[in-house]
Amino acid sequence: MFFEYDLNIVFYDFFFINLLLILMFSKYYSSKTFIKGLFIQNYMAKARKFVAYRRLERPYTRVYKYKKKSFVKVNPSKKIVKFDMGNMQKKFQYSLFLISKDDLQIRDGAIEAGRQSSVRFMEKLVGKNDFFMKVRIYPHHILRENPLAAGAGADRMSTGMAAPFGKVIGCAARVFKGQAICQLDVNKQNLDVAKKALKRFGYKLPCSFSIEVVENKI
Repeated sequence: MFFEYDLNIVFYDFFFINLLLILMFSKYYSSKTFIKGLFIQNYMAKARKFVAYRRLERPYTRVYKYKKKSFVKVNPSKKIVKFDMGNMQKKFQYSLFLISKDDLQIRDGAIEAGRQSSVRFMEKLVGKNDFFMKVRIYPHHILRENPLAAGAGADRMSTGMAAPFGKVIGCAARVFKGQAICQLDVNKQNLDVAKKALKRFGYKLPCSFSIEVVENKI
């Protein structure tokens, strides 16, 4: 037996059920915390645009294994899963390098996105045993942000120090002009595929790039 529901009725039923749950658990949880828990997936904050951190700034990298001696108190986990991929034992005829044309910082999320895109392309067209890829940069630099309140009447929070220290929000790699970002080793028959793979890597990065091909002496 099938039932036909009006969408408005379903919406109001869902709303009143949530309201009832809030009233039931109000003794144990504050209402704001409970509401955030119910709708946390719909209101997750997005990452800030990286144009604010693209230029090179003073390195903030002093992480020590003992927290008391560490200048950086919070060390966020890196999003890059692997730095070496493919066949690490075999020697290849050519090495291709993705070269940066700018001085900038690159966030670890962008590096990981480029790595995944290029590796999948190579594994699909060449195979796992016919290439070797290495990410040549590491996100040592830790990014900070001074939290600012948005909205009407919240301008008082943003006043104060001219250059506040800020809280840790992520990490990035400091890259200089002419530095190699990624290395890809292949044989002669796979040169064109390797160039396309490095281009896919470069499209994920916030900088212009060039590809350099070097012949190896085997």
